[in-house]
This record gives sequence, structure tokens and C-alpha cells, in this order.
Amino acid sequence: MAAGVLAPSEQVHDRQEHHELKRTLTWKDAFWVTSGVPAGVLFTIGGVSSTIGTPAWIIWIAAILIGFIQSFVYAEISTLYPHKSGGASVYGALGWVRYSKMVAPVSVWCNWLAWSPMLAMGTSLAAGYMLSSLFPPDSVINTWHWTLLDLGAVAKGLTLRVNSTFVLAMAFLLMTFKLQHSGASAAATTQRILGIASLTPLVVIALVPLITGDMPSTNFLPLLPLTHDAAGAAVLGGWNAAGISTAMGAMFLACWSTFGFETAVCYTREFKDPQKDVFKAIFWSGVLCLFMFIAVPIAFQGSLGLAGMLKPDIIDGSGVGAAMAHFVGGGKLMFNVVVVMLVLAILLIVMTSMMGSSRTLYQASVDGWLPRYLSHVNEHGAPTRAMWTDLGFNLILLLMSDYMAILSVSNVCYMIFVFLNLQSGWIHRLDRADWPRAYRCKNWLLALGALCGYVDLVFVGAGANFQGEHTLRNGLLTMLLIVPVFVYRHYVQDKGRFPASMARDMALPHARAGILPWVALAGAVLVIWLSARLTVIT
Repeated sequence: MAAGVLAPSEQVHDRQEHHELKRTLTWKDAFWVTSGVPAGVLFTIGGVSSTIGTPAWIIWIAAILIGFIQSFVYAEISTLYPHKSGGASVYGALGWVRYSKMVAPVSVWCNWLAWSPMLAMGTSLAAGYMLSSLFPPDSVINTWHWTLLDLGAVAKGLTLRVNSTFVLAMAFLLMTFKLQHSGASAAATTQRILGIASLTPLVVIALVPLITGDMPSTNFLPLLPLTHDAAGAAVLGGWNAAGISTAMGAMFLACWSTFGFETAVCYTREFKDPQKDVFKAIFWSGVLCLFMFIAVPIAFQGSLGLAGMLKPDIIDGSGVGAAMAHFVGGGKLMFNVVVVMLVLAILLIVMTSMMGSSRTLYQASVDGWLPRYLSHVNEHGAPTRAMWTDLGFNLILLLMSDYMAILSVSNVCYMIFVFLNLQSGWIHRLDRADWPRAYRCKNWLLALGALCGYVDLVFVGAGANFQGEHTLRNGLLTMLLIVPVFVYRHYVQDKGRFPASMARDMALPHARAGILPWVALAGAVLVIWLSARLTVIT
């Protein structure tokens, strides 16, 4: 596929004002922006335990180690394009575009579909914490709902509905939008304040049980996966096909939470010194996540045991606040303090998600993947049209009754993005060997990252349907929604040509990768198909 003739820049940027993203951030600002990522453990800590049982703590360690290894590949490809925003998917797409116009936008699309739903899931969880702390579970405000549409054909029991959680979550979402309207620098200041306030309970929860030693070894053993008997009750199984499949399902969920710190490279275009700041931002964000995603799950499981982790309110997240308050002791006052801090932690990850996902939309529009109207920033350097698009999309998601279904489908897309970006690491290395890089990861790390991409696809093929029938199918169909969107932008709006601003980025005198990218894609399809065929769900 040839890169194609480039369209004049004035035909690409549909802007009323000539505003651009501003270089106002340091790596420390990006670190605080991504400090919300560890709060992602609150979404899936119960789900991972209910899937695998006592080996859950091993799953969390494995997932964050894989994510940390992958981050070195992201760091290298990000320093190739210090003038771009939008994150690893944007940089990875430029590795694939020489070989396929269709594969490249899939990377960007899947990354956005993974991050954007966090706005709805985060604000709804925060709203649930607030409502549960203020009102009894059987009160009218917690029980009323108005069903708008039955979506059972998409996922069992899924509906569109309005309830108190939707109303309060919408208020949180609008508040978060307002905080970011003044640009990344102002938002980063807010993130720093929220980060310190919200990370405190997670750190305390992680350290208190470790210091007191109140974690019986029986809460971590035996390392046998859960399975289900004929009546559907959870029982201990063995490491047979069903047990290994169960581990894949748990890894599928854990990776969704642990991989998220890659958003640190979304702000490359806004770093004061991108050549130095990019690597520091993602490395130190990774170090924070290494600690949090290992220590917090161990503390929870060590304190609650398997029976406690399998309680319905821990699995759906609504009882996490009460459990955390119990860890540190105290009565109603301590419970309310913990709830407030948890709400702050969740709003922090919501802000992280909005900042990252809106910049992905913005840069994808500038680069010619998504409609032109998203290529707009306001006088503060905030991509407001992309932010409004995020907001509208998530208001629809807030209406949905099953947020786990949303998470699972978005994670199928996320893992596909991760695979494509990890392969783009060696594609860039082959095709752009002479391009300057502020950071060059070791060859063995590059190869290990590429291998991790295929391991991630095993988690998708074997583990996605543990979160509901047809999750894998729905995720793959969602991935393909980018095709008509890209066709409209590229062939209707741009007449088959890419923006002139992409000329330098797409310049490639020698495509040294040859057919290898296509071999990699064929291998990906085979891995997902085999994993899905061999999995055993009891």
C-alpha cells in the first residue's frame, strides 16, 4: 500500500481558530495525571477473585509485570514523534500505515474504545459509593429506575435505564469535563491534589495488613483455580484445561486495569522537553503501578480471604469502601472518610481517562483517521470537541445497566490495540532504524514485548467469554466499527489522501519489514481462534 498523495493542510484542519496543544507539562505532571490508574484495581479486584479464586494475587503480579515490560516498547515509539499527542496508539498506527490503511486506524480506535468507557464506569461507581453511604440499600432513591430499552440481544439482562446512579454520575461527569476545559496544565494541577488525596487510602490499605501481619497464609493457598459443579456452585478445581482457561479469564480482567499507565505518553505534544519527559513519565508511572497493583490485591485477599472476596458487594465493587474502612478500623466516621477518598480516587482515574481519550480523538483527527471536526482545540489548548464527543458517548453508556459488559467488550478492543502497538515497535525499528530516538529499548525487551502481544491475545481468545457469552464476538464487531468512520474521513472528506502534516511522519524510502507485518497479523488471527477453540468454561 503506498502512502498516497497528501492533501493540502488547509483542507484537513477544519478549525475556526489557530489554537494548538501547548507545551506546558513536565514528566511529573504526567505522572500525577496517570496516578489515577491504580484506582482501576477497584473495578476488577472482586471480578478477578471470583473468576480464579485464591491464585488471584499471582494473577495480579503477572499482569502488572507484563504491563511493565510492554511500557518500554511504548516509550521508544513515543520518542519518534515528539510533535504528536494522543498516546501509543497514534505512534503505533504510523508503523502500520505503510502496510495497511485499515489496520492503522483500528489501533487508534481500539485504544479510544478502551479508555473512554472508563468515564461512565468510574462516575457510576463513585455515584454508587455516595448513594450507598447516604441512603439504605432498600430506600426509594436506591431502588427506583425507568427502563428505556431492552438490549438483551446484545448481552443477557442488558437494558438502557435511568436511575439515581445515572443522575449523580452524570453530575460527576460534567464536573470532570469542566475541570479540564482550561487545558492540561490546569488539569494536571487538579490531578496532583486529587492524586495525593486519593492514593493515600490505597497506600494505607496496602501497608496496614503488611505491617500488622494480619494476613493468614490460608488466605493465599491452595493455589487451585475455581470451577463450578453441576449446580453452578464455585468449588476448587485443578490445573487441567478448565483451570488454565479460568486463569486466562482472570488475566483478561486484570490486564484491563494494570496496563493503563501507558496513558503517560498521551501528552508527548504537551511536554516541555519530550525527549526527556516521555520515558520518565511512563517509567515512574509504571513503578507506582507495580507497587499498587501488587500490594493492594495482596492486602485485600490477605485480609478478607477467598470467602470475603467472593461476596457480591466486593465483586461488583459496591462493598469495597466498607472493606477498606474495616481494614484500618473505626466506625461510621471512618467509613464516610474512606468513601469520600474513594470517590476522589475514582474521579482521578476519570480525569485521567478523559484527558487521554480526548487527545487520542484529537490526534487521530489531525492525522486523518477520524472526522475533521475533532481537530479543534480551544484557547487554553484543550481539545474541546473531542472532549464533548467523549462526554456524549459516555452519557449513553451511563444508561446501560451492566457496566461489566461494557468493560469486557472494551477490553477486547484494548488488547487488540496493545498487540498492534507492540508489533509496531519492531516494525518501526526495521523501517525507521536511522530516525533519532531519545530512548531505545534493548533488543531483547523489544522482542519480549512483541511476544507479550501474542500472550495478550491468548487472554482475549480464551478469557473474554468468561465475562459473558458472546463477549469475544461483540468485541471484534465493535473493533470493526472504525471501518465506515475511516472510509468516510479518508475517501469522502480527504479524497483518498492523507493530511499534509503527515508527510514527514509517513515518509518511508525503504519498507524493510516486508511481509512480516502481514505474517504477524496472520499469527494474531490464529492465536485468537485457537485460544477460543481450546478454552473450557465450566
